[in-house]
Amino acid sequence: MATTITTTMAMMTTTTTITEGAALYRLLAWLSPAYPIGAYTYSHGLERAVEDGAVKTRADLLAYVTTVLRDGAGRVDAALLVAAWRAAIADDDAALDEAARLAAAWRGTAETALETMAQGTAFASVTHSAWPDPRFAALAARHPRALAHPVAFGAAAGFHAIPLRPALTGFLSGFAANLVSAGVRLVPLGQTDGQIATATLHPIIEAAADAAESAELDSLGTAAPMLDLLSMRHETQYTRLFRS
Repeated sequence: MATTITTTMAMMTTTTTITEGAALYRLLAWLSPAYPIGAYTYSHGLERAVEDGAVKTRADLLAYVTTVLRDGAGRVDAALLVAAWRAAIADDDAALDEAARLAAAWRGTAETALETMAQGTAFASVTHSAWPDPRFAALAARHPRALAHPVAFGAAAGFHAIPLRPALTGFLSGFAANLVSAGVRLVPLGQTDGQIATATLHPIIEAAADAAESAELDSLGTAAPMLDLLSMRHETQYTRLFRS
């Protein structure tokens, strides 16, 4: 871990040097279930799918999470994270603001909007307090309580010299792991089933990361209307453990 990554701060006169170890430490902290962004309170419509009997087994859960990653919010969010990271690395505020606006608009339901915006707001607040960066603070100030989670995460990773692929894979892995955890509790499934599902999802996550790195925002979209319908129906579900 002797290699260093040097980043010239556009809004400061000093230069910050971040070692590989420090970058990895920050990434692991941001992806930890202990990071207080409230991810555990969301199921991304999975609670409704379980209630309807559409997800009853580990195979069903894998199919659900795979659809989210390939054709739903995971596809869009991963591409937005890449765009935010690249804009942050280039100190391109215009491109960063465009990614933030697109992320705010690219939500099919009220609950999925709440899911990403609440987590993004929490992530921005905690990250600014624990790992302050003037450029990240300026981004948050330009979009008060309106930063989607992938944009906030991607921008922070860029500003803190965390390489793109680990940040992208980590974000998608955390998103998938949260859905698997929700499925383990809702179906319910055993913890071993949950870990098998997580292991099985690895090539899906890598493929999603590959797609995100080559995606063009002008032609990006989703093709999973059933996910949106489940999310809409979750809004009026009689008993709920999750906020989405």
